[in-house]
Amino acid sequence: MLATAVSSPPALQVDLHAHPRGVISFDAVDEHRIRIQSGHARGRCEGKRFTAASGDIDFLPAGSAARWEEDDASASIVLRFPPSLLQRTAEGLGFDGARIGLAPRHQLRDPQIEHLAWALRADREAGSPSGPLYAESVGLALAAHLVTQHRALQSISSRGLSKPQLRRVSDYVEAHLDETLTLSRLAEVAGISASHLKTLFKRSTGLPVHAYVVRRRVERARTLLLRRELPANQIALEAGFSHHSHMVRCLRRVLGAAAAPLLRGGR
Repeated sequence: MLATAVSSPPALQVDLHAHPRGVISFDAVDEHRIRIQSGHARGRCEGKRFTAASGDIDFLPAGSAARWEEDDASASIVLRFPPSLLQRTAEGLGFDGARIGLAPRHQLRDPQIEHLAWALRADREAGSPSGPLYAESVGLALAAHLVTQHRALQSISSRGLSKPQLRRVSDYVEAHLDETLTLSRLAEVAGISASHLKTLFKRSTGLPVHAYVVRRRVERARTLLLRRELPANQIALEAGFSHHSHMVRCLRRVLGAAAAPLLRGGR
């Protein structure tokens, strides 16, 4: 069945980078990234000279890339987190999480972000004695600060989920049909909040998430019933239904009269 249990927010990930002089590049990924400069560096970006000071902050929103050249060796801290963390935090603060995002920013100064980054670096260098709990708590504090101080409104696409998002969600559903699927887990797979997933998934497929999962389970049950290799009770479990009568109700609701010959042949 599709449950709506809420899971803990994904942990903030912390990367420590040492950059030799030369070209530095960040490829586009599905996560938001915040880069904090450690030490001074001079360089060029898009033909323009710049000087970076320790504590300078760059925002690289999900899907964005960056490339520049530095004349000096330097270091940086990169904080990575999925858009769903920002969106969930925004919803908890009373904002429309589906419209909250980050805008690209460069050489921003923000003492609070800098303080959190140094604290995370110290924890990482100490071997993370508190485990993921510390990073999760700092991640929530960072997300709340970004929402209240640096949020950027983004339009909700009328086209629904992107093709990669829809493929990830549908592939995950197919691979876990016989398990309990939660809306929060599917939202994590898509990299968005649960409320955003409900809206965009229906735009993409014409079905609510729950109805889509039921249809895929009905189709799996139909395939297995036609093979006549397993008892009906086992087929129900293989297709993700809680019991045989649950499968029968769903087959009749989705397939109508076409369900009758399938059910007569079940053992």
